Amino acid sequence: MKILEFEKPIYELYDKIDDLKKLTMDGNIDITDEIKKIEKRAEFMENEIYQNLTANQIVQLARHPSRPDSLNLIKLITDEFFELSGDRFFCDDPSIIGGIGTIKNFNAVFIGHQKGHDTKENLHRNFGMPNPEGYRKALRLMRMAEKFNLPIITLIDTPGAYPGIGAEERGQAEAIAKNLRDMTGLKTPIIAIVIGEGGSGK
Repeated sequence: MKILEFEKPIYELYDKIDDLKKLTMDGNIDITDEIKKIEKRAEFMENEIYQNLTANQIVQLARHPSRPDSLNLIKLITDEFFELSGDRFFCDDPSIIGGIGTIKNFNAVFIGHQKGHDTKENLHRNFGMPNPEGYRKALRLMRMAEKFNLPIITLIDTPGAYPGIGAEERGQAEAIAKNLRDMTGLKTPIIAIVIGEGGSGK
């Protein structure tokens, strides 16, 4: 697990607590009261650090590779999830995932940015930066949700739309503008949840 620089003191303190707990279990020494005091100190330090983050540290946390991604969260939220692919025009964009999820007897359409957890997966997912095909897939799923009277739950986690030449040639700006225009007219509720980054063109 990757630990950010400002998180190191917290993890070092928790490591010491684990070592002390092992000592208590292995030997005849009972230092339970001391461990509780250190745990309180660690909890205070953790709150102090996370409540006073700089803007740069907040961005680092938003981009943390260990954060749960859209697929992780959808699998935790839903009892069943059926993923749907493709924009029915050019290809599938793996940086956008979507489909129908069931929570007990309740159905909803889930759409989210999908990043990777390592270099290979990030390259496949384009670091969560959608191409026009991703926006067109999202719009197709939103229209489907409206047709079947299903709410839409979106999970936002992207540095922004992919700024490559190919994306621009295939109508990146038009795809984003069309999504924004059509979303304002949808007759079904949309819930937007920022789970990491929330860059432009999301």
